Amino acid sequence: MNAYDFLFEKSSNLKKDFVLGPQESKSFESIAEESSKLAYYLRKKIGQDKKILLVANNSTFFIVAYFGILKSGNICVPLNPVIEQAGFEFIQEKTKSLIGFFSEISSNRLKPSFFFITEKHLSIIINNESEKLSSEYVFDGERIAEIIFTSGSTALPKGVMLSHNNIIANTNSILQYIYLSETDIMMVVLPFFYCYGLSLLHTHIRVGGSLVLNNNFIFLGTTVNDLNKYCCTGFAGVPSHFQIMLRKSDLFKNTKFPFLRYVTQAGGKLHNTFIDEFTDTFPEIKFFVMYGQTEATSRLSYLPPKMLKQKQGSLGKGIPGVELKVVDEKGNLISPGNTGEILARGENVMLGYFEDQESTANVIKDGWLYTGDLATIDEDGYIYINARKKEIIKVGGKRISPKEIEEVIVTIPGVIDCTVEAAEDEVLGEAIKVTVVVNESGKKITGEEIKQYCGAKLSSYKVPKYVLFKETIEVNSAGKKVKLT
Repeated sequence: MNAYDFLFEKSSNLKKDFVLGPQESKSFESIAEESSKLAYYLRKKIGQDKKILLVANNSTFFIVAYFGILKSGNICVPLNPVIEQAGFEFIQEKTKSLIGFFSEISSNRLKPSFFFITEKHLSIIINNESEKLSSEYVFDGERIAEIIFTSGSTALPKGVMLSHNNIIANTNSILQYIYLSETDIMMVVLPFFYCYGLSLLHTHIRVGGSLVLNNNFIFLGTTVNDLNKYCCTGFAGVPSHFQIMLRKSDLFKNTKFPFLRYVTQAGGKLHNTFIDEFTDTFPEIKFFVMYGQTEATSRLSYLPPKMLKQKQGSLGKGIPGVELKVVDEKGNLISPGNTGEILARGENVMLGYFEDQESTANVIKDGWLYTGDLATIDEDGYIYINARKKEIIKVGGKRISPKEIEEVIVTIPGVIDCTVEAAEDEVLGEAIKVTVVVNESGKKITGEEIKQYCGAKLSSYKVPKYVLFKETIEVNSAGKKVKLT
């Protein structure tokens, strides 16, 4: 089945707005009609199974183009609209894409040398196209629907190939535990070129809910006002979003949100102190801790809100349809208290990395996805993540997870965020360096105070040797934290 036909199965004729907000709005019916016309145009012009770049901020332009590409049987390659020229050219050359959808701003900056469609051109195509692409009852769901390139901070980006069946499976799984309906309205601050953001698009189209698009989370006041103005029932964010809302100012914590029934958090571990702070301030709002990877379409696990206190720090268990296990280096299941790597299996696991069989073979073995995340389990099977394999610091032969130290430092009043990493040390091999972001309006905190605070709560070899300060959290376009150094 084509993912488009699955997602619009019950919502294509809805006349209510799918997109709400101060900048633009558009109904389900309009999105379905326009994307179906675009699909007919693409099928007629270029055929099927072509890689099509999509470079734009969250917008109705992105949504119509995205669904039009999927419906046409072609392959969508969504890119960060602020991608560097070199990165753009690398991906364009690797995918051999000769067609793309670009916002006016992105096309002016990147100057693509091949055929591309902007907002103005898309409007002309839709107005001139009288035919719509009808549903196809014979469609191989294992065909590639999209290729999402992972960030290339430490190496060249890898293209994660996701099938139509991957999208359908993960959407179904998420809806089995979030329980969304046509009355739900999600505030979207996550970009659609990121799998977490796309999952919001998929689930709300499927159930007939609505989205409020917010591309300016940095203006926290506007975000807070819009949550109430548009009666948002849901908010989804990565750790930096919650840290900024809770610690940057008192505005969020001092505002009532009568419509907000739940929030979801993924994209990295949010330290327990922030979760406690949120749930203590808003006990009536359900807080879903989640865990996932692009290689798994989006989601792998969740922790039910009712288990937050009892299983504090856990990423929960596998979502419906996903099996998780934690194994040692020999592939044996670990016992509670020991550490191993998280493995996942389910219909949401990617087809593989685009034109990279070696990397694919390194992470998918015997049907299991090797996530690269180290974790422990408890007696009830709940999983607790420690660190990425590559993040582990070795001080004098002792293995240290940065998250354990970060968890302590963020409990200091006035600390918004911190990053713990390794620094070269002639004696110990590696020493601990911490970079801290503090609220400038509060009490000034010194490096020596942070070391003393850590010394009172951690073993001596876990106390940072170096402490640096920065004024702001540095995040990428998906809102995920980048190294502060």
